[in-house]
Amino acid sequence: MVRFKENNEIIREETYRAILVGLKIDEDLSYYMEELRGLAEAAGIEVLGEMVQMVEKPNPATFIGTGKVNELAEMCVNMEVDTLVFNNELTGVQIRNLEDRLRVRILDRTILILDIFAARAVSKEGKLQVEQAQLEYRLPRLTGFGKSLSRLGGGIGTRGPGETKLETDRRHIKRRIKDIKKEMEAVRSHRRTQRSQRERSGIPLVALVGYTNSGKSAVMNRFLFKAFKEGKAVTEKDMPFATLDTYHRHIKLDSNHEFILIDTVGFVSNLPHSLVRAFKATLEEVNYADLLLHIVDASYPNSEFHIWVTDHVLSEIGAGNKEKIIVYNKIDLLKEKDRTPFEGKNNICISAKYGENMDLLIKMISDRLYGNRIRTFLTIPYERGDIISDLRNKYKVDNTEYREEGAYLEVELPPEDYKRLEKFRV
Repeated sequence: MVRFKENNEIIREETYRAILVGLKIDEDLSYYMEELRGLAEAAGIEVLGEMVQMVEKPNPATFIGTGKVNELAEMCVNMEVDTLVFNNELTGVQIRNLEDRLRVRILDRTILILDIFAARAVSKEGKLQVEQAQLEYRLPRLTGFGKSLSRLGGGIGTRGPGETKLETDRRHIKRRIKDIKKEMEAVRSHRRTQRSQRERSGIPLVALVGYTNSGKSAVMNRFLFKAFKEGKAVTEKDMPFATLDTYHRHIKLDSNHEFILIDTVGFVSNLPHSLVRAFKATLEEVNYADLLLHIVDASYPNSEFHIWVTDHVLSEIGAGNKEKIIVYNKIDLLKEKDRTPFEGKNNICISAKYGENMDLLIKMISDRLYGNRIRTFLTIPYERGDIISDLRNKYKVDNTEYREEGAYLEVELPPEDYKRLEKFRV
């Protein structure tokens, strides 16, 4: 919709001026409010101030207390803001009541995250997942929608699927969610087929996980540069949720070891449950990984909070006990003395941007994936085709010769299989 200034000049880009609002009940909100500011800025919102209220429980009608509503109304006028962004998820009734009282756009944390995802989604799968999450969020809030989700009003919170009917017709939304789930099941079926093929190849799977904008894609691109010196790079930008799709890349090392590296969507605290459900097809890849690389932005002052957020989300999706290496990225932004706290047996400091310590990280990965394997040569009689098939399904067979006495194989085995196949060793 074209809009004009008072002198009839066309407004080329619509901007939003906002106050952030949080409710402190029983925990420190400072990290969450800082995170909310980052999300708001990623959505193109200019943040002018914050308000935090300490209460025992939220007000069911307006989320914050009546006094704070009046205080916010005065702040909105004095600071000339047009948007309030709440750190928590609001009900439809709360959104409607706040808009009626304050006469500004009301956004909550979930709307903000969904809006960013909608703006970043590129692939068909990504767009479907975001649309499903948006519709599942909207469904129980149809009676409360106001400016925030009006298709006619446009702006933040309205990016994504559908027409006006999607916000007013409950049956229409339910049908569309059902259709999306069918389409996503086809995607999951395709993923299962790909996963089965990878498992048969015996190549380990390594997954990059971490807080959004920690540098996961930069790490993947550094691996690709070392492996190929060219091409196959993934999207890499200094912004939250630059990558929503899962990328798979085959990495072959100088040691002749190899693995499949996958880059996953970044995490934030209180990731909306509708989004976790919608992205299940993507996130479930982490559950099948042999090793996780937990990428952490070492330059962020409160990196422990980012680690906690990632560990919490991993637990939610059932991958909390996976073996992992904590990779502190962006150490090029730190002084040498400030790197010491991040060093440890299961940790490593790197700079994906400049390639610092990438060789050490590769060695750590090889040791974790292949360190206990023993290279051996086997001659398997042809009547034991079951053993030959099992070895090909579970491991990478480096060399095969068909001799008179049987199949001659060169393979790396873990100790248990090395011992089990002792009588076939040459």
